[in-house]
Amino acid sequence: MIRLDSVSKIVQSGPEKLTILHPLDLEVPKGQFLSIMGPSGSGKSTLLGLIAGLDAPTSGRVTIDGDDLTTLDEDALARLRGAKVGFVFQFFHLLPSLTALENVLVPMEIAGLADADSRSRELLREVGLAERAHHYPSQLSGGEQQRVALARALANDPPILLADEPTGNLDAVNGRHIVEILLGAHERRGTTIVLATHDQELAGKADRILILKGGRIERVEERSDAHPLARAGSRG
Repeated sequence: MIRLDSVSKIVQSGPEKLTILHPLDLEVPKGQFLSIMGPSGSGKSTLLGLIAGLDAPTSGRVTIDGDDLTTLDEDALARLRGAKVGFVFQFFHLLPSLTALENVLVPMEIAGLADADSRSRELLREVGLAERAHHYPSQLSGGEQQRVALARALANDPPILLADEPTGNLDAVNGRHIVEILLGAHERRGTTIVLATHDQELAGKADRILILKGGRIERVEERSDAHPLARAGSRG
């Protein structure tokens, strides 16, 4: 489903070049839940951005279902994300002038889905916010905003869900609620999940944990009942 071949990311930092990710190889099989852990600056968010096609690698190739993201223009990338990838950010990124329902509706309206309104309401019910559909983000708690963001990410029923520190700004109770929703998506929908987190409890729910350090894969931990390890490692 997701494959990275010799992918690296180097950025210019003043007169120097800074290596965010050293060349690495990774496969995430369909239906797997992968957690990415590591200290701040280890490259977790960069790796997620590359998988999502939100950023381009300096070298290497990123493929989703056989589509090489590095060969696609912006319009093609947008279409692929709309059809296959949902993204949940740490800071919610809800549109403040739209209600919870309207925020969830947006990706479905862009995709031209006929049953967008009923599906949006069902997704809000799924995340426990049916009664908050017509509230604006400013009227919602942080936990509620993240649940709206998660409903929005699932709007087009994407086969892949990417989440960058989804519980990072939440208290323990709201964090656990988000974990339950993620696990539900994984178990009921068969969604492939790639999650960057500092949360040991959340990471421990995954089929596989990838530890990043200094932009390199330090090690991979796999549950005994998880999917077979297709391939993960670093080289170069």
